[in-house]
This record gives sequence, C-alpha cells and structure tokens, in this order.
Amino acid sequence: MTRNRVLFICTHNAARSQMAEGYLRARYGERFEAFSAGTEVSAVSPYAISVMREIGVDISGHRSKLLKEFSGVEMDVAVVVCDAAKSACPFFPWAKETIHATFRNPREFSGTDDQIRAGFREIRDEITVWIDHYVAGNA
Repeated sequence: MTRNRVLFICTHNAARSQMAEGYLRARYGERFEAFSAGTEVSAVSPYAISVMREIGVDISGHRSKLLKEFSGVEMDVAVVVCDAAKSACPFFPWAKETIHATFRNPREFSGTDDQIRAGFREIRDEITVWIDHYVAGNA
C-alpha cells in the first residue's frame, strides 16, 4: 500500500507543525508519511515535546527543518498550519494539494509554566482533532 506524503508547514517548525507531524506519524503512519518544515529554522519547543508525550507521542528526537530541505520533493498534501507561513508560502509547488489549516501561535501564550502548558495542550488538541477529521475524510 502506498502511503500519502503530508508536509506540515509553519514559520519556525517549533510547535504546531512538529506536533502535527508527530501525531499523524504515530496515529496513522500505516497510511501516511508525515514531515514538517518551517520558513525559518528554530528549535522544537520543550512544551510541544511535553504535551505530545502526555498523549503517548514522542517528538523529542525531532529537529526543526527549513522548507528548502523539501524543495523538489513531491508531496501529496502540504498543510500550512499558521498565517505567517501562509503569507510567506501560499502554496508548496511540489504538492498535489495545499491546505490552509491555521492554528493559534503557542508562542503568544504567557503566564505561569502551567498556563503556557495548558495553552499548548489546547493547540495540540485542536491539531489532533483536525488530523482525525482529515484522515476520516480521506479513508
């Protein structure tokens, strides 16, 4: 069985795209190959790693990747998960389809460690629900 290749794109490839890549791979890896990249390089957020671990998904070995690493690599779907990346990269030329599924920026959360972590959980849950619906629609 051929697996569909999905690339999640965000600005810094630090949280949203990393969580999406990890979840799709862990939950639906038999049907999809998951990747992520950013228009800029950063580091994977420790909060993203932590909240994904809570649902049994380990993204601690992930690294932030620049979008240009995927230049010329054919993808079935490119999913742009933030408005800034949508502006910088409105479509991915090597993808058969580009989807804009914007989620809030977890870098905007402030407060105590628990408050920030709670914000990351909300984003994680929004992303996982979106992925579950996307996969259900592509069964």
